Amino acid sequence: MDEHTSAEPRKRLRHRIPTSLRQHWTIAVALVAFVALVGTVFGTSRIRPYITGDPTVIASEITENIAGTVDLFDTSVDHEVSIDISDVEYDDMIDAYVDDGEKEWVTADVTIDGTVITDVGVRLKGNSTLSALRGGMGEGPGGGEGSGGPPGGSELPGGFELPDDVELPEGFDPAEMFAGGEGMPGMGGTSISTDDPTSLPLLIDFSKNVEGRAYQGMTQLSVRPGSPVLNEAMALSLTDATDQPTQRYAYTVYSVNGSATATRLLLEHPDESYANSLFDSDGYLYKADASSSFTYVGDDQADYTDQFEQINAEGTGDVQPIISFLKWMDSASDEEFDAHLADWVDVDSFAQYVATQNLLVNGDDMSGPGQNYYLWYDLDTKKISVVSWDLNMAMQGGTTAGPSDTVSMGGGMGGPGGRRGQGGAPGAAATGMAPPEGATPSEGRTQPNGDGGEGRSMGGNTLKSRFLDSDAFTDVYEAAYWDLYEQMYGSGLALSILDGLASGVPTSDGLTAESLQSSVDSMRTWIQQRTDALAAI
Repeated sequence: MDEHTSAEPRKRLRHRIPTSLRQHWTIAVALVAFVALVGTVFGTSRIRPYITGDPTVIASEITENIAGTVDLFDTSVDHEVSIDISDVEYDDMIDAYVDDGEKEWVTADVTIDGTVITDVGVRLKGNSTLSALRGGMGEGPGGGEGSGGPPGGSELPGGFELPDDVELPEGFDPAEMFAGGEGMPGMGGTSISTDDPTSLPLLIDFSKNVEGRAYQGMTQLSVRPGSPVLNEAMALSLTDATDQPTQRYAYTVYSVNGSATATRLLLEHPDESYANSLFDSDGYLYKADASSSFTYVGDDQADYTDQFEQINAEGTGDVQPIISFLKWMDSASDEEFDAHLADWVDVDSFAQYVATQNLLVNGDDMSGPGQNYYLWYDLDTKKISVVSWDLNMAMQGGTTAGPSDTVSMGGGMGGPGGRRGQGGAPGAAATGMAPPEGATPSEGRTQPNGDGGEGRSMGGNTLKSRFLDSDAFTDVYEAAYWDLYEQMYGSGLALSILDGLASGVPTSDGLTAESLQSSVDSMRTWIQQRTDALAAI
């Protein structure tokens, strides 16, 4: 007999209740209600807080943790991930983005290393890469919809226009930088197509349809586009190896709806559990939105909901630490900034973060057009630190930027001007080439040094620029820089990590051994050139 089949008809519940209790049911109901109230207020029930700054309430709510067969981040074993999604759900997801730019959640079944998880939420993820689905560049990194384009059909990031008398150099295609293109060391192709679901960047959410569900403690995973994207894996590994907060990753053989396989990077996506295990102390983790400006816009927390998303202690609405800091920085003179920044920011940690982004040649960090970073507010020290995020533009392009140079998108140095916190010229090519002189953002786009305004930011961050421009922090920054240089490059660590990746990245239908070796060789050349350039300073 099936375990779900009863041997006899289910008895009606009221016939199991004693007569005396049925006659005095109102007393019993009142008692049960009272006990439930006491349990809710004083018990150990999992209740999300609403308004509180008490660190004792910061706890992730995982009620179903799927163990899986092997640790997803165990590099000693091969991993396989497949997604099964109906044609209707897939078409809905694509149409919502193509038509309206909406990243609509749909439902799929996900199999990880043989473990099937049903009813999983899946949506498209990203900005610049996805814009190729909407007829060209559309959005730049973190950008909005574009208007106009350069001669020859190649489109610049959204809203970025060339003067009539300016032509792009022959062979320069901005679309290759963001929506695909070979030749970026260790990156591999990142072109995407709706005809190839495995090419699309996705966010997987195990708790979207089943509250409290996680896979090995994670509620979300990010499927990165491109293969083998060694540059991103290298940047993540080097950040971790230098004892800085980052995200775990795994290479997998990946398929969608029984398709040909591809090699994909799966990345831990910061959630509540991630935030609560990031540091030894308690604190709040905030994600900066791609359109955020990191500027003070008043004391009302509601005015910051589109700039920062609180990852843990959800429901507290507590972005006050960020508001207070931005308010102070907005009015602080240079002298006050130098004297009191350490009261607000973990300066040593921030110096490491800024130095690391330069060493990794990442032009799309907290000052880049994508505004890729998280903020951590430590409840013990009452100080802010920065956590890196989305390193897919790191370790490619130019290799010569030193500690006093601005790193632009694609790895090139920005124009002259010494140490600057901005991400360099927005839209610079992967070769390090900046947009032609006279090319300016069209009306409605945010300038790199502007005040943010409406729409997407094209880069810039006041904290980073003021920090780098101040002589008061030169020593701490340069000390961190050269210490990290020695750890990453001088010691040979980067090449050692690359050797490990070369033997650990799986091949697939979409990634041959020859293609992988070519990417490894390109990445090795880049690392050596970067090491030599810095050693010569």
